[in-house]
Amino acid sequence: MLDGLIGRAKSAAAKFAGVTLAQLLSNENATQNAPTSEIGRRPNPEDQLKYAYRLMWVDPDLRQAILDIREMDKLDGRVKRIHSRIARDTVKGGLIMQQGQANETLSREWDVFQRNLQLNRIEKLKSDARGLVMEGNLPYQWVLDRAFNVVQGVRMPAETILPNIGIDGLFKDVQKAYIQFDIMTGAEMAAFPLWQLHHARFDPDNFDDMGSLGRPFLDATRTTWRKLNMSEEDLVIRRRMRAPLRMAHVLKGASAADVATYRAQVEKDQADGIITDYYMNKEGGVTAIQGDSNLNQMKDIVHLLDTFFSGSPMPKGLAGYTDGLARDILEDLKRDYYDEVDVLQDTLSFAYESGFRLHLLLKGINPDNEDFRVTFAERRTETPSQTTDRALKLKALGLPQGLVLEELGYDPAYVERRREWEVQHYTPYPDPNAPEAPPVDPKTAPVSRNRGVSVSVTPGNGRKGESGTSISNG
Repeated sequence: MLDGLIGRAKSAAAKFAGVTLAQLLSNENATQNAPTSEIGRRPNPEDQLKYAYRLMWVDPDLRQAILDIREMDKLDGRVKRIHSRIARDTVKGGLIMQQGQANETLSREWDVFQRNLQLNRIEKLKSDARGLVMEGNLPYQWVLDRAFNVVQGVRMPAETILPNIGIDGLFKDVQKAYIQFDIMTGAEMAAFPLWQLHHARFDPDNFDDMGSLGRPFLDATRTTWRKLNMSEEDLVIRRRMRAPLRMAHVLKGASAADVATYRAQVEKDQADGIITDYYMNKEGGVTAIQGDSNLNQMKDIVHLLDTFFSGSPMPKGLAGYTDGLARDILEDLKRDYYDEVDVLQDTLSFAYESGFRLHLLLKGINPDNEDFRVTFAERRTETPSQTTDRALKLKALGLPQGLVLEELGYDPAYVERRREWEVQHYTPYPDPNAPEAPPVDPKTAPVSRNRGVSVSVTPGNGRKGESGTSISNG
């Protein structure tokens, strides 16, 4: 049995990356005592070099962009909200595997793969999505155990990973496709073959160029954010300096000593919290200079704020800035935002699918012969009513039930298994052995206690001219 497993792993590794099992185990960074094939370091350089000077040896532009984005996320609640909202909407509903035809083996292997990589935990998915948005890259290392099972998926720090390519934009060696460098010394820490590390890139300048790295989502807004942050700080300073009520004390003809004595007495009384009237035996006066009661000249800050959010995927209205924003315009901006979320979902789900394909190869299953895809359950950020309405419309158009269930975010194969189970185990009668209980017919047995349910769709009867969905019993 062990020999057969090693043989399948050897064949699968050769198909996937053009390397043999011996070549895999001869990696200079792997040791015989290591429990898994994991190499490199998981923490980002900031955690490792907390008290040391940061030396930028790998891709200084990308590293500086990532450092700036991390600082923005740490200091500005708006930036943190943008990253968190995008990541949350991207992974909403979790991952599912959709099959063209039900395959028990494929479903079982997907369950194992999902549990091993903790892809059934929303915090793991959100962490990966947040890293892709903030860093623009998602280097994902597939970790194997001694039995050649994919047991982990580790997100590596993007700013330390560089593709090993030539001037033609292609990999020089697929057995050393990616290299991780030590920021402290500039030395090479680890080398990854192509099968071991999947590099998801968001908005690279050239997708076909393997050396073209992705960019953080808010990369182009860094300059605008600095101006906005500086203007808001100046605004607060001006407000603090000009807001208090001030007095102009005029002592006509008084000597310097008289002015000093008078000032000392007034400031002493103010420091003690005493409110006094001013009595003078010389011609003079006290004039109140009114401070700024409000801040009404903020057009420059509003302009910078609009510029910042125009470079952000999330509309300004979703961040709470709704002044002067019409509902129709916000709806159009939301649809554009959801399109961006769909692209992120496709980029992220393909990374997970590549790991699952590796898992199948190591199990001796050719993924190219199977009809499946890994995707997120909810492709659009909609309300349950809107999702149901869209599914009913697709059903009315005659689409297969499986495709309708996929649009709802369900795995058709899993739904069918649950339906068959309920048909076999559910009966509306409390005593199945009673004489009056007829035999259960699997083709006609109810799968729900709600019988006689009528569903209708009325075009143009919903909000904003959308279709209205009506569900009634009878």
